[in-house]
Amino acid sequence: MKRIIYILAGWMCALHIMAAQVGQWNAYLAYHDITDIEPAGNMVYVLSSNDLFSYNINDHSITTYSKMNLLSDTEIKYIAWSNTAKRLLIVYTNYNIDLLDNNGNVINISGYYKAKMNSDKDINYIYSNEQYCYLCTTFGIVKLNMRNAEISETYNLGREVRQCTVSNGCLYAMTFNGQYKGNLKDNLIDPQNWTVSDDQVSYDNDSQIQTDYSQGFARNYVYDATNKCYWSSQKDGKLMAYTQANDGTQTIIASDICPEGPKYNLFNHLKFLYGTLYSCGGDNIHATVQTMNNNEWTIYEDENIQTKTGVPYINVLSLDVDPANHQHVFVGGLSGLYEFQNAQLTNYYGRHNSLIESYNGESDLYQMIYGVKFDQQGNLWFLNSQAPTQSLLLKPAGGDIISKCKSELMILNDPSTPRYSNKSLGELTSMMIDSRGFLWFCNNNWFTPSLFRYDMQTDDIISFLSFTNQDGTNLPLVFGVRCVKEDQEGNIWIGTDIGPFMLEYEQVTASSPVFTQVKVPRNDGTNYADYLLSNVDISCMAIDGANRKWFGTNGNGIYVISSDNISQVYHFTADNCPLLSDEIHAIDINHLTGEVFIATSKGLCSFQSEVTYSAEEMTKDNVYAYPNPVRPDYTGPITIVGLTYNADVKIVTANGTLVTEDRSSGGSFTWDGCDRNGKRVASGVYMVLTATQDGKKGTVCKIAIVN
Repeated sequence: MKRIIYILAGWMCALHIMAAQVGQWNAYLAYHDITDIEPAGNMVYVLSSNDLFSYNINDHSITTYSKMNLLSDTEIKYIAWSNTAKRLLIVYTNYNIDLLDNNGNVINISGYYKAKMNSDKDINYIYSNEQYCYLCTTFGIVKLNMRNAEISETYNLGREVRQCTVSNGCLYAMTFNGQYKGNLKDNLIDPQNWTVSDDQVSYDNDSQIQTDYSQGFARNYVYDATNKCYWSSQKDGKLMAYTQANDGTQTIIASDICPEGPKYNLFNHLKFLYGTLYSCGGDNIHATVQTMNNNEWTIYEDENIQTKTGVPYINVLSLDVDPANHQHVFVGGLSGLYEFQNAQLTNYYGRHNSLIESYNGESDLYQMIYGVKFDQQGNLWFLNSQAPTQSLLLKPAGGDIISKCKSELMILNDPSTPRYSNKSLGELTSMMIDSRGFLWFCNNNWFTPSLFRYDMQTDDIISFLSFTNQDGTNLPLVFGVRCVKEDQEGNIWIGTDIGPFMLEYEQVTASSPVFTQVKVPRNDGTNYADYLLSNVDISCMAIDGANRKWFGTNGNGIYVISSDNISQVYHFTADNCPLLSDEIHAIDINHLTGEVFIATSKGLCSFQSEVTYSAEEMTKDNVYAYPNPVRPDYTGPITIVGLTYNADVKIVTANGTLVTEDRSSGGSFTWDGCDRNGKRVASGVYMVLTATQDGKKGTVCKIAIVN
């Protein structure tokens, strides 16, 4: 069964698509928690939420820096400007190092990051003096030559250095065991040339760093001697600049300086719906709901929620949007269910005012709602994990919550697991309604990892408690069923800790369903095959317009598998591409543009895929190519969109000579601008001829090539 989805593409969407090049990566990072400010001539660099941006004092422009454009890594721990070398030191949380100048040139110094050491590599403080930066570590001092872009010396003192400074030709190191000094003319690599010292020296005379010691190494304000102003963080986390008169009067000269972006780099769950990316996330301190539409972010109410509800607002993990009102959002998490309207909290549901229960019937913290889902009638279904008497709950549109509890979702009187016994399953999550109208969800927990199919009309539930593949092999899950998705052919896929399994369309309603572990031929001259992504921990999934499967993993990046489920199209990792992290929390797709949003442990990024959803028919209004015209400096792919599923595409010259031909991927087709011999085509106008997969004529569009 093929599901062809028709989407009308307006001019605004078309312009958005044209702005993105296939294969392009983007980062959507937070900049709302300023921890360091470094004046650098006509620039000021700001470390905020472990990410970096700069403000140009002359033209007032803001530039963001990330792994997507210039930087070598993610999650920045420290920055320090060297006025002598005119470079910014960037130290990442993994202790990789970059040097950045004001012209946007970056040099990576990976020696400290790659060094194998018996002690840890923690850095307590950075001291800048002339062309050197001294990194105070748990074992001594690392001397970095900022001008030559190299680690020039390492002083292993055998003790942790808290701070250091240079005074009267000597390097002083303050440790937990007292102060040590070494003459810079001596060989300080030799520990014998360091002596205990009681010299009175100041550790806050560094004119380049000017750390505010009352706040530790991190600082959110600084005096800029070049521009004679102060830079500081506003209450809302944005950057401001002001001057201060002798009488203490302050005059603001710049304010509200901050790049557009989310408030937190916390993304546990993504949904792209109605032209908007909805997200929620959290940790043991924060919770956040953040949406993005046309690159503009809306941050849902968060700071006052704990005061209003009386329970900790942390770790929200599931979200869905009312199909009748796209500003009406429900969010589930560790402490219950939250209802938002226009980004403001309107209702909270927990054990005191609803059927929701905590794990012990007493705690306000563990009222676990890890799955929420609206049906097309606007009824909200949600799951209550580890609850004494509840499991599946329903809030009818405009009505009160009612119980749909099922014994199949409970662990009853099991002495082997007292922690989970007489409660609903440990982590009920990943709710999805398929094309038949069945509600699917899973238990992502080591005790009874399972999959469920619920009929919302008949109230019947089917449990999948064991998983046997087509070869009759029982598949032993260790941790749980992570996620469930339906592909465009009606097959149901689950992601588990030992790989992906598929319930083929005919097996969904079979009396004894069998899961398929797709076999991938080795193509080595034998008849052997391997199971698809066997023993890869699948954390999340998405299906694109070409029926390709995007598998996010716990620690191994993203695998993109072809529509026939056999070929690997991509394997994205943090080492081979700008992906922020190999730990993937969620994936969802803007099927109109092909942009794939990826929630990682280090923030949100996206990849511009070549695939969009298919159209019902091809017309002159919805089939077009971009970029068009193709100018001499453009070397990327040319994309044709608005095609039907598996459409036949031919590109010919003005006189009808065939240049290339192939089938569409979903609703898109990409061309490298070359003929069938791999040679770049000449300048001219080329015709794109399309036909449906059953041979019916489509439409024609033109591409202008300028060499």
